[in-house]
Amino acid sequence: MKIKVSTDATEELIEAAAWYELEVPGLGNQLIDAFEQATQRLSEPNPPLVFLAGNSAKLGAKRLILQRFPFSLVTVASSETITVVALAHHSRKPGYWHGRITS
Repeated sequence: MKIKVSTDATEELIEAAAWYELEVPGLGNQLIDAFEQATQRLSEPNPPLVFLAGNSAKLGAKRLILQRFPFSLVTVASSETITVVALAHHSRKPGYWHGRITS
């Protein structure tokens, strides 16, 4: 399965990594590594994805929780591609990414 990362998710990763890097040198790179590992897991058979609730679930949105960081990859899948539409923080702006998912 092909993995695609949206521009929005990439920008969120860059912003979050920069913030972590300012807090603790090296931690931003660790976030990037966790993100990359998570995207690799998406291409594995039966990745550990969790369905989301509400309208997002009806559109097939799922999430993959990053290891060590309070973020999830929010994904939608087609027959050939899994697209990461957001790098969503667990405690900030819940559901802000809903508009990125189209039916």
